[in-house]
Amino acid sequence: MPYIGNSGRYLPSFARWCERQVGRAGACITAIAFVICWLAAGPTLGWSNTWQLIINTASSVLTLVMVFVIQHGQGRDTQSIHLKLDELIRVNREARNELISLEAKPDAAIHEIRAAFNN
Repeated sequence: MPYIGNSGRYLPSFARWCERQVGRAGACITAIAFVICWLAAGPTLGWSNTWQLIINTASSVLTLVMVFVIQHGQGRDTQSIHLKLDELIRVNREARNELISLEAKPDAAIHEIRAAFNN
């Protein structure tokens, strides 16, 4: 992972913290409560454009943040799985070592190996 200044230390741990928090039941309940409060405020605010803008802005910002949190988590999980599989290939004497780090090889190499498996 490339170094991203001083924030490179904090962003991964912040993303993991967000993953843990959003994965809890309380996060879903909080989101539902927010929508209910927003709906309840509708008649008070006369169903105004401001009322609509609040939910649209909040949902857009949360969606954008969650895309990055989910991408971070999936990238970390995928990298961990690849490393574990590489270790299994490395310790198995019958395994083909050219499959180690296959995800980093060009598409042509992947197609060749897939063709070899299909034969």
